[in-house]
Amino acid sequence: MRRVKEKLEGFYGMEVDSVGRSGGLAFLWRKGVDCTFLSASVHHMDFLIPSERGEWRVTGFYGWPAVTDRHLSWELLRILSRQSAVPWVCMGDFNEVLFSTKMKGGSRPQWKMNNFRAAVDDCELRDVPWEGYNFSYDNGQAGDSNRQSMIDRALCTAPWRELFPYARHYYLEREWSDHAPIKLVLNAREEGSPKRRQFRFEQIWVGDEEYLTRQEEQYWRQRSRALWLKDGDRNTKFFHTRAGERRQKNHIAKLVDDEGINREGDDVVSKVANDYFQQLFATSNPTVDDDVMQGLGRRVTDGIK
Repeated sequence: MRRVKEKLEGFYGMEVDSVGRSGGLAFLWRKGVDCTFLSASVHHMDFLIPSERGEWRVTGFYGWPAVTDRHLSWELLRILSRQSAVPWVCMGDFNEVLFSTKMKGGSRPQWKMNNFRAAVDDCELRDVPWEGYNFSYDNGQAGDSNRQSMIDRALCTAPWRELFPYARHYYLEREWSDHAPIKLVLNAREEGSPKRRQFRFEQIWVGDEEYLTRQEEQYWRQRSRALWLKDGDRNTKFFHTRAGERRQKNHIAKLVDDEGINREGDDVVSKVANDYFQQLFATSNPTVDDDVMQGLGRRVTDGIK
């Protein structure tokens, strides 16, 4: 890591050495950025970041790889959550999935995922929305031995989402690792999506995948209601955060015009949509079928005239 840092002359950095071939953390920031170090261990690095919108906190997280030690990951997550009320985003390799829909190949005991979800609930965290391929980890094997999963992710608190309502994270291409790097974009509307692999549907389960997806959606809906009831007088901020998320789901970032060109930007996208529907519903030579008109009942009476 020190050699890498020496090559990046415009950056400061800190690192935590790996234990054997596992782990190893590094945090780099551009010179001139006022970044405050909070704490670190072989499983996390925690920093405070100032911004025009207010200070926020970012944690790089590496979960214990051994199943027998996995509970230590969730204990650490809870400890970090209690240390500050500053808007918080926590991202990295958690070595666990939240739902069985976030894996392809193999199986996972339900209690492992339940323990992870319990820690996420206790810390009042939620997923930072992501785009691109669904799995961050690939064991690189072929056929029935292939295993893919979403064990790398970015989680955040509701106040952090309020600071960055258009934040997204993306899984970049894997090159030297079996894990895909995570790119966190604070304002995806301005920066746009990085180049990523083409989306394709994955048949994850032989059984009822739709049922599993519904279970996951119900979980997040129930979590939203639980947070609403728990927050009490703080519901106003929570409501605005939820409303902002709904607006993002309804927002169209880009469209393809008649020439097959991607068009981005609110004004341009609006014009492409308007032109499309004008062409769809308008005609320069309208015709009326008399037989069709005879089948329509009269709606304007003589009295109305």
